[in-house]
Amino acid sequence: MAGPSHHIMALPTFDKPVKILIVASPYYKDVSDDQIAGAKAEIEKVGATWDLVAVPGALEIPTAIGIAERMSDFDGYVALGCVIRGETTHYDTVCNDSSRALQLLGLQGLCIGNGILTVENYDQAVVRADPAKMNKGGGAAAAALHLIALARKWGNADKGVGFTREIRLAGDTDSKTKA
Repeated sequence: MAGPSHHIMALPTFDKPVKILIVASPYYKDVSDDQIAGAKAEIEKVGATWDLVAVPGALEIPTAIGIAERMSDFDGYVALGCVIRGETTHYDTVCNDSSRALQLLGLQGLCIGNGILTVENYDQAVVRADPAKMNKGGGAAAAALHLIALARKWGNADKGVGFTREIRLAGDTDSKTKA
């Protein structure tokens, strides 16, 4: 019996170029290659460009994104990796810490699509990574694109409401300049 269907939003459109960094951990290279293929295809559907960097594991993905944000000019990021449950608690640490770090970066305003797979076994990873099946790499890229569109919408909005800050110029007691 098939599970419930889920809604997939149409991809946003952009009037200015979009540049995305795909940060992937090729720990399970064939899984990673499928995730990357799905992400690239989704990014290219909207005419955006991408760069790709590889890091050793899922824990390094948020750090690479943080470095790129400080030192480059990307509009958004796609985090791709795979963590398969093993015999120790290392799985929990890697899953929780990589996810938490990405979430904290997102709360700082970075547009990140999280495609780090957290699975019980290799077969689950293969199905989720395959662009012809679950295409989680493509889904992560779509999430990043939607967040970029939202950031651009709100970043360009002229609401005309809210608080403004007043700055007094040195030595000026009467005039005020709004910033």
